[in-house]
Amino acid sequence: MTNQPIEMIMTGRRQRQRRWLLVTITLAVLACALCVAMLLLGNTIYPLKDVIRALSGEQLKGVSFAVNTIRLPRMLAGLFAGFAFGVAGYIFQTMLRNPLANPNVIGITSGSSAAAVFCITMLHASGAMVSVASVVAGLATVTLIYFLSRGRSFSIGRLILVGIGIQAMLDAVISYLLLVSAEQDVPAAMRWLSGSLNGSHLKELPPLVIAVLILTPVVVVMGKHLGILELGEQAATSLGVHADKTRIALIVSSVIMIAIATAITGPIAFVSFLAGPIAKRLAGAGFSNVIPAGLVGVNLVLASDLIGQFAFEYRFPVGVITGLLGAPYLIYLLIRMNRKGEL
Repeated sequence: MTNQPIEMIMTGRRQRQRRWLLVTITLAVLACALCVAMLLLGNTIYPLKDVIRALSGEQLKGVSFAVNTIRLPRMLAGLFAGFAFGVAGYIFQTMLRNPLANPNVIGITSGSSAAAVFCITMLHASGAMVSVASVVAGLATVTLIYFLSRGRSFSIGRLILVGIGIQAMLDAVISYLLLVSAEQDVPAAMRWLSGSLNGSHLKELPPLVIAVLILTPVVVVMGKHLGILELGEQAATSLGVHADKTRIALIVSSVIMIAIATAITGPIAFVSFLAGPIAKRLAGAGFSNVIPAGLVGVNLVLASDLIGQFAFEYRFPVGVITGLLGAPYLIYLLIRMNRKGEL
């Protein structure tokens, strides 16, 4: 009789583990299918065997250029940027215990965007310089928000309010830069601000790929601390977790990923906002959902890009489609939180 509760707990844990594994594998398979679709589909639909031959280095007229120069960079940008946005959004929402606490809402993405727009419109820069400026600006923004929200003690509500204020200020800076910039620079900046995979180049992707490959294992290893932080600062401290150091390490990791992703693709709307809740709803609680959230981000970006390219008479950037998906959820979330008295 004394072993029955333990057996029930272990049975529940195994069920949750199987569910998590099934959801993660399904999301990974769907992401692979979307990656293949990104390589096959375009103005011309190529057979899979021709795409494989082109990727292996064989020169095929028309195919090699379309696949290696246009479609492959676009697919890789969507893959790694989507994963970075998904992971970063999940980290912020879980760590701060608030679904509104994601990089888009609290101003971090706006900091990276302001720096990138300044480089594009004023310095006429691209590539590595834009990436470096975005990372530095993202880290500076999150540092400013963090210290302004501390007061005598750390407050999640204060952080979100300060972040929204910083975001409004940075959006005003972006608008000013667009107004005073040369006319020929505005279209490029506006395309970038809408969030787009158009014009992605392989030479721009190594910083994003390296950041995701290095920082994702760091975040996964710290996943147990992320779960403890979700219990609250006092509970985390009582369980031996140094809340400030853990929080700073997680914030720095996520900001670097999302800042580099933003520099390459622009601020793709609502991916970091949607990925975490969707992953948690699919995979359930009890295990770290860092990887499922990243995979949800990949699927959102790639699927939205395909929809934007082929579902309408005119082609739309991926950020327009993700914005259409995310805006209704944000309104629903605000209404629900208001009814619960959480706003």
